[in-house]
Amino acid sequence: MDRFEAMRLFTRIVERRSFTKAAADLSLPRSTATEAVQQLEARLGVRLLQRTTRAVAPTLDGEAYYRRCLKLLDELDETENAFHRASPRGELRVDVQGALARRFLLPGLPDFLAAYPELRLRMTEGDRLVDLVAEGVDCVLRLGTPADGQMAARRVALLPEVTCAAPAYVERHGAPTSPADLPRHRMVGFAHPDGGWHPLEVTENGAVRQVQVPAEVVVASAESSLAMGLLGLGLIQVPRYRAQEHLASGALVEVLAAHPPTPTPVHLLWPRDRQLSPRTRVFIDWAAQQLAKAAD
Repeated sequence: MDRFEAMRLFTRIVERRSFTKAAADLSLPRSTATEAVQQLEARLGVRLLQRTTRAVAPTLDGEAYYRRCLKLLDELDETENAFHRASPRGELRVDVQGALARRFLLPGLPDFLAAYPELRLRMTEGDRLVDLVAEGVDCVLRLGTPADGQMAARRVALLPEVTCAAPAYVERHGAPTSPADLPRHRMVGFAHPDGGWHPLEVTENGAVRQVQVPAEVVVASAESSLAMGLLGLGLIQVPRYRAQEHLASGALVEVLAAHPPTPTPVHLLWPRDRQLSPRTRVFIDWAAQQLAKAAD
């Protein structure tokens, strides 16, 4: 194993906190990974990693070496990419919000994979913002405004939102006709990371207001929020594309149409301190085009 390959292996071990996971990512036997790090430490004359039965973590020397490796490997990739025009290849790991991906990305995915036949796509889905580095993910697609300053972000769409409720809820509680009615109503709460739930958002007299509405049920996923709303358990605010089918069928009714929430941004996120690989760059550009076309 040459020095650059050993550096790539070492950085992956630090990021994955595991010899086994790093070796699997790079299609290497674990024994090869162990031997390569031992040789690296012997050549440098320092201990780079602390091993325990549960995890692997860099020493102070290992952390410093990791940062230098990142810079060197990024410069190497950038230099080679400037002269090498081959199609991006290898495994691309992305994490997406499921409903968002099914609506905007999956219809065009066969054409994307046909354009880059040497890419292998591993796609997971969820609502939480994953730890990209620790979990070995190249980029994520998420609704909302990113709060993590360590992530680089590209906004790819603005999705109109709607406030709605099931007819059963309206029969029991009536429909709010102005924001002043909201404190007397109930909502399906979407869990806030710091506890509690996110308030409803309304536009009134040209200004955006947040209104805290009581919630009898609080959920942590967009799928559950919509499902609870359909069951009549409270008001919900969702992207219009997700409610459109249910509004058309009468399973949901729009309320406070004159006081809509602000549109929700959609972002692609990736680690700020990492140079984008060619495979990640082509996916981000393609996904941005898909979202832009569909949101128009």
